[in-house]
Amino acid sequence: MTDSAAPEVTLANWQSAPQLRWAFQNLAEVLPTANICHGDGPVAELPSAPAELSSITLQDPVPGTERTVADVMASTDTDGWIVTHHGKVLEERYFGDMTAQTVHLLMSVSKSLVGTVAGALADAGLLDVEAELTRYVPPLAQSGYAGATVRHILDMRSGIRFSEDYLDPMAEVRLIEQAIDWAPRTVPDLPTTMYDFLVTLQQEVPHGGPFRYRSCETDVLGWVCEAAAGEPMPQLMSRLLWSRIGAQQDAVIGVDGAGTGMFDGGINASLRDLVRFGWVYARDGVSLTGAQVVSPAWVTDTLVGGPDSRAAFEPAVAVNRMPGGMYRNQFWSPRPGGEVLLCLGIHGQMIYINRAADMVAAKLSSWPLPEEPAKLVPTIAAFDAIADQLR
Repeated sequence: MTDSAAPEVTLANWQSAPQLRWAFQNLAEVLPTANICHGDGPVAELPSAPAELSSITLQDPVPGTERTVADVMASTDTDGWIVTHHGKVLEERYFGDMTAQTVHLLMSVSKSLVGTVAGALADAGLLDVEAELTRYVPPLAQSGYAGATVRHILDMRSGIRFSEDYLDPMAEVRLIEQAIDWAPRTVPDLPTTMYDFLVTLQQEVPHGGPFRYRSCETDVLGWVCEAAAGEPMPQLMSRLLWSRIGAQQDAVIGVDGAGTGMFDGGINASLRDLVRFGWVYARDGVSLTGAQVVSPAWVTDTLVGGPDSRAAFEPAVAVNRMPGGMYRNQFWSPRPGGEVLLCLGIHGQMIYINRAADMVAAKLSSWPLPEEPAKLVPTIAAFDAIADQLR
């Protein structure tokens, strides 16, 4: 899709094909946004060290078939992908109107950025991850989140009733979009801000149980971070994260009518800045500019998890296709061993961090459907195949 399609993009269709490809690269022309400033510090260099990765082959999930990395990227609605090794760019490609300067909607990759802000606040002693949420946000005492802790929402283990069925227009994940004016309002009596919506959520099962993916957890986490720091998220994320990774440009976040960010999926950034963020977790919390963003202990906790993190994740394996995996601190750990971390967003957004291979990669996409396992699984396999070659 080219820029000529922009007038066709509306609040009702911007998340639908074919309009979403343009909308994901021009969110500020569709919705209200705020900038996350990259600051005036040095930009982290990403030196070029060209390598031919596209021809690397991987075993296809279909028995007896074989595809190359290029085949996977060509068949998964890719807007751009990049692979870095030892902090150097081995391969970087863009498609359509996407460029190295384009800020692209990250969807739920945003969650990992918010989780990192929480980690920085915890390191600074401003956030106790074992404390109840109501210590920081008293209004949550009137919601189903009463009694839940920061740790519960970091790992998506609260007991809140919340459907993540993207294809159901009445699922809470879609209703929250109506509340913040990301979608036309079909339910007139819904709250009109993010925070007013969150306090309506009710408890379904005990807090601290099995992992269940709920986008609202990150929205509550963002609220908690703002309250703990006394600072709105755009400024907070700029100060603690975006200005410290050596980002090349500002990030952008969609906001509701009160100016509150869509923390669970509203951040936009360039492909190169995504790998700059990923290197923080490949390098024990230190950015490519040498700034300590989070502590080594926070990174280790994200990699290793808690005593029951993988057991809590097990009931979700059939859906998430990550046997032996876990979800910790708003990151996915797809398998045992703690060497790989993923940041994932619907419609094909990904950061891939492989510490054993000293590799960080990213991919931004425009899948027509929110969830497409036939595109997600080969993408992870393609990055795994590259990592195996580099090792």
